[in-house]
Amino acid sequence: MAFSVSSFTLLVLFSCFATFLVCHGFPVHHNNPLHHRRHPRLASHNYRDALTKSILFFEGQRSGKLPSSQRITWRRDSGLTDGSAMHVDLVGGYYDAGDNVKFGFPMAFTTTMLSWSVLEFGGLMKGELQNAREAIRWATDYLLKATAHPDTIYVQVGDANKDHACWERPEDMDTPRSVYKVDKNSPGSEVAAETAAALAAASLVFRRCDPTYAKLLVRRAIRVFQFADKYRGAYSNGLKKYVCPFYCSYSGYEDELLWGAAWLHKATKNPTYLNYIQVNGQTLGAAQFDNTFGWDNKHVGARILLSKAFLVQKVQSLHDYKDHADNFICSLIQGAPFSSAQYTPGGLLFKMNDSNMQYVTSTSFLLLSYAKYLTYARKIVNCGVTAVTPKRLRNIAKKQVDYLLGDNPLKMSYMVGYGPRYPQRIHHRGSSLPSMAAHPAKIQCSSGFSVMNSQSPNPNILVGAIVGGPDEHDRFPDKRSDYEQSEPATYMNAPLVGALAYLAHSFGQL
Repeated sequence: MAFSVSSFTLLVLFSCFATFLVCHGFPVHHNNPLHHRRHPRLASHNYRDALTKSILFFEGQRSGKLPSSQRITWRRDSGLTDGSAMHVDLVGGYYDAGDNVKFGFPMAFTTTMLSWSVLEFGGLMKGELQNAREAIRWATDYLLKATAHPDTIYVQVGDANKDHACWERPEDMDTPRSVYKVDKNSPGSEVAAETAAALAAASLVFRRCDPTYAKLLVRRAIRVFQFADKYRGAYSNGLKKYVCPFYCSYSGYEDELLWGAAWLHKATKNPTYLNYIQVNGQTLGAAQFDNTFGWDNKHVGARILLSKAFLVQKVQSLHDYKDHADNFICSLIQGAPFSSAQYTPGGLLFKMNDSNMQYVTSTSFLLLSYAKYLTYARKIVNCGVTAVTPKRLRNIAKKQVDYLLGDNPLKMSYMVGYGPRYPQRIHHRGSSLPSMAAHPAKIQCSSGFSVMNSQSPNPNILVGAIVGGPDEHDRFPDKRSDYEQSEPATYMNAPLVGALAYLAHSFGQL
């Protein structure tokens, strides 16, 4: 078919504009049976506002050279020489929580969960989709730097012990920016396989939007997973005095190998990974009764993800993973024969004192995702004589998110900046100290502790930050020194992004 020059030009312009919309504008909607649609109802919360803020939080955690589009403006550039200790470029990425260290293990998990949030519910996010993609890309750009050398991953920047001896802004930090790595001689299968999972999951996010970038991500994921599997060992052993007790992997590395393989199977469709899962699944803990999903243990996430391959993609060889996923669901159902979950008197899922909200957000995301798969396959979960429907899973997830947003005995939102009452004294250096604009002069290492130990509210609002949350009795002291309850972390927000997108859409807010 022949085109005039003007017609051809118009076609090219239209194609470019369509690509721009896919990458930067509003998502293209399809009649997707996996998206559970409901008629809009009255909601007790503004889930759309919470979604916006949950993504905005990541801008407050950025390290490196901040872009002109930076929306949390009390932050400034930091860590601009990161990596120089080993003559590599490790500028960028995220500070994991309230300190100024870049820990690769939780950063990779954060990236995987942000990507999964977008893959499951990004089609519902509308204007927030691009912000979510940018949050993912800030991490993957860094992870590509950290994995640039074959059979080596730079897994941490900053000496955590020395960093924690100071209370200073990231813009001021003068503690050693030491660089730690895993390689053939000192392997780290858990951090390597999680990094592979992150790169693979993110490749799917960018597959349509930026196919060249997506191919780079998936090629790197393949290489990093090969390294993780070939040179098996725990980074918590070789780098113990640097990564422990901060991000020791207590669950071992088998869960990450299964999780990483599951994501590579999804990203590549290469039968090699399906075969790997079939051959190694049991020895990697597929059927274990460990029902905690967070930055350390990935077994539950792998079971839910692989159950999708069975329920939705009809990969029959993975049918056992529905049973494994069902066991996790039954562990959460109060009164069911195999229930093992604990809840506070106010109804919050409670796993442990330290950063409990990460388990609330990750579990809520898994419940909504699994409900989606079950709905598609017209299946339910049988917990003994108790039949659990997708609707019940959605209700459980909603109740957990609502508690987080303020439906709790203290009427306290555990998302900073959301609702009329939220934590004022979070355990976060940059938020608690005067901003660079308010106090341009350097604040020395130990000088900040007078602020840390004070009762004054944080001057800089870290909008969207989820803190560790209340104790097993629904109590929350809002005390800055209490890092277990008052510290935010990227891996608490990442799965909540997907859950909030679903709820906002479900209640007609998106």
